[in-house]
Amino acid sequence: MTDYKNLKLIATSNPHIRGSETTRSIMLDVIVAMVPALVWAIFMFGMKALTLTAVSVIACMFFEWLYRKVMKKPQSVGDLSAVVTGMLLAFVSPVNIPYWMIIIGDFFAIVVVKQLFGGIGKNFVNPALAGRAFLVGSYAGAMTTWLDPAKCKAPLIGSAEIVASATPMAYLKNGDLAGLKEAYSIGEVFLGQHGGSLGEVSALLLIIGGVYLIWRKVINWQTPVAYIGTVAVLSFLFPKAGTGLEWMLYSVFSGGLLLGAFFMATDYATSPVTKKGQLIFGIGCGLFTVFIRYFGSYNEGVCYSIMVMNCCTALIDKYTKPTRFGIVKSDKKEAAAK
Repeated sequence: MTDYKNLKLIATSNPHIRGSETTRSIMLDVIVAMVPALVWAIFMFGMKALTLTAVSVIACMFFEWLYRKVMKKPQSVGDLSAVVTGMLLAFVSPVNIPYWMIIIGDFFAIVVVKQLFGGIGKNFVNPALAGRAFLVGSYAGAMTTWLDPAKCKAPLIGSAEIVASATPMAYLKNGDLAGLKEAYSIGEVFLGQHGGSLGEVSALLLIIGGVYLIWRKVINWQTPVAYIGTVAVLSFLFPKAGTGLEWMLYSVFSGGLLLGAFFMATDYATSPVTKKGQLIFGIGCGLFTVFIRYFGSYNEGVCYSIMVMNCCTALIDKYTKPTRFGIVKSDKKEAAAK
């Protein structure tokens, strides 16, 4: 017979199955995935890319620490989510903006968008994107002036005098595919040999980072594939100029599409939790991105498309949640009608 008196039984509350992942480990994976794009930015734009990113990260961590300290809440700086926000906000900004400007964006992202709503996991829009939208609305000139890396590097202090007259997105906005092909080949756009925001210029390295996150199971493939696929299909079917294939490749590799699809649209707190919902979310982001690019006054639509879909996340989750085990669909409909 079994000696039950000597068995070591441990009674705990659910969940009984726990994963080894923590918030810190997940954020660390995201940081690792962004490092290649950061290294390329330093190579293309100079050391200002590194110092601007460092200032943004330090400011985000400081504002989060200060807010939690003043409000007498447990510190959350150690989970590295503020580091990710700081890097992402730097990535979606021109390398030539002054340091004080990105610090203002960091304050808005961390304090207003993230902490005032309760901290990590409780914000309803992506903090980095909200910070960028705030900076574009407040300092439109600085946030839409791009350095031409082929002519000069960004100085550590002050602003560069030589800037790019047009980025690939500007050519696409005007439907000038011939001018874009003359300025940058598809290969140059894919590798990141052109002007633009600090961390979104190299499509190749962003794809590598995104594949790393999928391989590490930090993100699911549904949202980025649906997002990029929707933009690719619409761009192929409705090119403004040239062939559909050329227009599609330039549209996918230019701007912030890949950065947004892999690193922002997949944010846990602001995106759907169901696989079906993630597909719908990605398709919606793709539709809004193309609509803004084609019919809006702004060259790029990634930032605003993701933020709009962030506001729809709760509704998407509501109508895509799976049926609970043991619940008949007819019973579910009756319960919903009551």
